[in-house]
Amino acid sequence: MENSYVSHLECSITGKKYEANKIHGLSEAGRPLLVRYDLEKLKNEISREEISNSRVDGLWRYSPLLPVADPKNRISLGETITPLIKLDRSVNYSNTDKGQVLIKDEGRLPTGSFKARGLCLAVSMAKQFKLNHLAIPTNGNAGAALAAYASCAGIRSTVFCPDDTPDINVREIQSLGAETYLVNGLINDCGKIVGDGKEKVGWFDVSTLKEPYRIEGKKTMGLELAEQLSWKLPDVIFYPTGGGTGLIGMWKAFLELKELGWIKGKLPKMVAVQAEGCAPIVKAWKNGDEHAPVWQNAFTKAAGIRVPVAVGDFLIIRAVQESNGFAIAVSDEDIMETRDRVASVEGCFLCPEGAATMSAYEQAMSSKLITPNDKVVLFNCATGLKYPLPEVTNMINKNKKINYTKFI
Repeated sequence: MENSYVSHLECSITGKKYEANKIHGLSEAGRPLLVRYDLEKLKNEISREEISNSRVDGLWRYSPLLPVADPKNRISLGETITPLIKLDRSVNYSNTDKGQVLIKDEGRLPTGSFKARGLCLAVSMAKQFKLNHLAIPTNGNAGAALAAYASCAGIRSTVFCPDDTPDINVREIQSLGAETYLVNGLINDCGKIVGDGKEKVGWFDVSTLKEPYRIEGKKTMGLELAEQLSWKLPDVIFYPTGGGTGLIGMWKAFLELKELGWIKGKLPKMVAVQAEGCAPIVKAWKNGDEHAPVWQNAFTKAAGIRVPVAVGDFLIIRAVQESNGFAIAVSDEDIMETRDRVASVEGCFLCPEGAATMSAYEQAMSSKLITPNDKVVLFNCATGLKYPLPEVTNMINKNKKINYTKFI
């Protein structure tokens, strides 16, 4: 068994310390717990070159900065390092030779989304703690990831989805082994069912930020990005923000890397991207508030960011503020137009949430919130194949004379 560098857990709002090797949900203050490491010890024993020279592919190459001590508890479904794809045809680079727009395509992960990272870690820790039943509310991708990793670990899972969750997601979750239920409400309504069932059923709640370890999985996006860019971070990161675990996790990763001395210089501006029909973080950030009230009548075609209230709202806003970033909302019309345009021009198939980041980038350029000289990374959080696509209506009748002039 390898040693873990985890020193303790810490309440994100009060700073109170909690013992590391015990099962935890939220802190006594009802806020997320953050995993803390003995970074001084890690710095003396592990170098970034050892990470770069690791033969392990995917997120487990960063195991010294993760909480799963024993390798036998590290669940894997073949995670890979997700590629950075430069946009060449849909971005105008004519004014500069410095600027660059890269998409980090998380759709290449198991179950086709970045949710694989967080649930991989959460389920691995559940295995370490010998938990036997996990439950989650989901807009789709987190449920699929939980179902897959829980099945791989031999742990029972129960998943609750809003009844308008994309059908392919719901079928995927059920096929991967979870007991799957549709709920006539939004993700926060599903979350209430999970929360109310903890004592009645005995399942463990792995909702966004209601346990400490999904954030550690999402943190690997930041670790991986730093390594891919030779430990030099971009100027700006656009991130599709619902519960915000990934944005919080990446910011945590960058602060840890800075403390280790593995990266130097200015950290990226973190940009929280939401849809106009569900933008609680954007509203709170613009108002100068640290907490975001429930967004009423939430609606967007980008189902993954339809989160009316986030338990880690203040952590998202703090990361945005500390990085000198911003929060921005885009319309569903722009999201879907951008998705179709980037797919047809670049051959890069973004999910609606990923397309929202491209739309936000274009809006930010127009508003001069960023410059053409900025190196930008956009996060595409899932494969576009998981969402409804335009119908193909062109037909050829093989029994009739074909008019080939139509193809000229």
